[in-house]
Formats: sequence, C-alpha cells, structure tokens
Amino acid sequence: MKDDAFHVRSLESGAVTAVDAYSARSFARHMHDEFGVGLVTSGAQRSWSGRGPVEAVCGNLITVNPAELHDGAPIGSNRSWSMLYFSQRIVGTLVADLDEGRSVIRELHAPVVDDPRLAGLFVAVREAAIHPQGEPAFEERLLTLFGRLFDVVQRPAGLPLSRVSRVRERIADAPARPHALSELAALAGLSRYQTVRAFARLTGLTPHAYVMQRRLDMARTLIRQGSTLADAAVEAGFADQSHMHRIFVARHGFTPGAYASAVRRAPAISFKSVAARHH
Repeated sequence: MKDDAFHVRSLESGAVTAVDAYSARSFARHMHDEFGVGLVTSGAQRSWSGRGPVEAVCGNLITVNPAELHDGAPIGSNRSWSMLYFSQRIVGTLVADLDEGRSVIRELHAPVVDDPRLAGLFVAVREAAIHPQGEPAFEERLLTLFGRLFDVVQRPAGLPLSRVSRVRERIADAPARPHALSELAALAGLSRYQTVRAFARLTGLTPHAYVMQRRLDMARTLIRQGSTLADAAVEAGFADQSHMHRIFVARHGFTPGAYASAVRRAPAISFKSVAARHH
C-alpha cells in the first residue's frame, strides 16, 4: 500500500529492534522470536493472540510473547504504532534481576495495557535506546518497565536508608564520572531493580535522574564562574553541549545560553550599594 511506512532499527548490539509503523494493512497470523512491547500512537486496531481477541486504541500499550501467534487489523483507517522487540536473553537477564535470580522467563499476561504512566515509561525506554548517552538510563527504565509489565510484587520496604544513602553520596561526590547501575547496586548490596526503587523512595528520583540533576547543578556553577557552555558540559559529565542543552531545557524550561546571559549580566552588588538604595 502506498500509504504504508515502516522504519526498522537495530539497537543495543542487536538485542533490541525498534519498529515504527503507519499502515492500513491487515496482517495475517504470525509470530516473533522476541518479546514485543509497543504503543499505539494513532488510530486503533483489532487483533487476536494466544491471550484472546483484543482492541487497542491510541495511547494503549500492546504486548506479545515469543512464539505467540497473533494478527492485526485496523479499526477504521490507518493506525500507527511504535514497537520495541527484546531478545529473550535480555529479558531473561531482567527477570533474574527482578526476582533476585529465582525466576525463569515468564510471559507478559496483558495483551493491551491502558495506563498513561506506563505508556510514558515506554516512550522513555524507547528514547534511551535510540539516543544512548553512555548512561544507565536505558537499563534503569527497562527494569522499571518490565517490573510493572510482569507485575512484580514489591516486598515490604524495610531496607536501611544507609544502604541507598551510600549510593546518593557516591553520585553527589563525583557527578561527572560514569555511574553504572550495576556498580551502584553492588555498593548498596541490592539488585539493580531494588536499587532503583529504594533510591526513588529516598530521593524522589531514580539514580539516573539524580545523576542528571547533580550534573546540572555542577554545570550551572561552572557557567556562573565563566566557563563556556561547551566546557561546562564536558566538565559536568554530559556527552556534549547538545546533551546538556536538552536536559537543561527539560528541567528548567530555558536554555543554558539564556542562563549564561542572565547570570553574566547581573551586576555585583555590595552591602554599601544595597544600603544606599534604602536612603
């Protein structure tokens, strides 16, 4: 069909495949070797799978298990979707971490998930996979996504705060250095998944988000001290100036350049000049 559009990318050394599609085509029953998780981005579709017939609309997550027969047909006109296919190896590693090494690969139970927060998490996973920055963002987000999709039962919180406080201190002491999630988990004596959840309970941020925040703090200090934007980005641990720019705007709503102009225009004010204004 002339209106069909498909974009396929191999990511994470072949362990993940990203597919973006726009199509009015109906697909016959078929299967994949991988776990599939996707987001319907426009329109709607009807499908049959080993878990029963379902309908998915814009904003719904859709899932498929390895070797699961399924088909798909549009409801109405064209629909579009973004899929990530994960090798059984990478999901097996995630599951072992989620269940602390006690589990075998399990199935995704819900073929359609209507959960805006989970959909947002999928978008974040996809972004981290397609635009890696040498940080554990992809790993961290993927653990959280599959933890929720597999409906991992959370054990009662009772871990000593000192265990995750050590992680916070390690990041705060050297925000510019790389912080692999596996290293942070080893420092806390927890699994990677436990570390992400416990750290978020302590700080309100995941380890990766906390790293980005501390790097922004460091970059702002460097900019105030007169560093160029490029130098501040590298010294604070960002991949490059554009990486810092994206994070800066996302967190603050204005650009590093605007911040630099503002702080460098501000005149130095002495106590004497302040007092003079009140006379």
